[in-house]
Amino acid sequence: MWVQLGDQDAFLLGTDLVKDESILVAAYEDSQGVTAAFNLNILRRLNNELGADFDLTGFRHCARWNASESRIEMHLESVRRQVVQIPAAELELTFSRGETIHTESSYKFTDETLGALLFESGFQPEMTWKDPQQWYALTLSRIGK
Repeated sequence: MWVQLGDQDAFLLGTDLVKDESILVAAYEDSQGVTAAFNLNILRRLNNELGADFDLTGFRHCARWNASESRIEMHLESVRRQVVQIPAAELELTFSRGETIHTESSYKFTDETLGALLFESGFQPEMTWKDPQQWYALTLSRIGK
């Protein structure tokens, strides 16, 4: 992307920062079920677009913190043994109780990992702003010279 930027251009990046695991998991296991509905919509789309026969009540949303990868992982966990057909893909899938489908990864950053990512991408951070709790950051960068 930086090859499209001119000498005077800047790149503003918003990032979610690493925080306590309980805070992260609670954000993705929200009490209103918004994230769960979003995650389960993947199965609904497979049913509608590929003729799959996923029973949405046969899966539950779960979020897990993967500390070694610094990311929240979203999964759909099978609540029972089940067989699913996806005719358009010529697939038959068997799920055991507790088996998951990994649907999304949401990475979290520290100052060090963010700085390394920007540097490796050819950027030089100029200024970073954080919220009072230091949960989120906006970083202004320019092409490294």
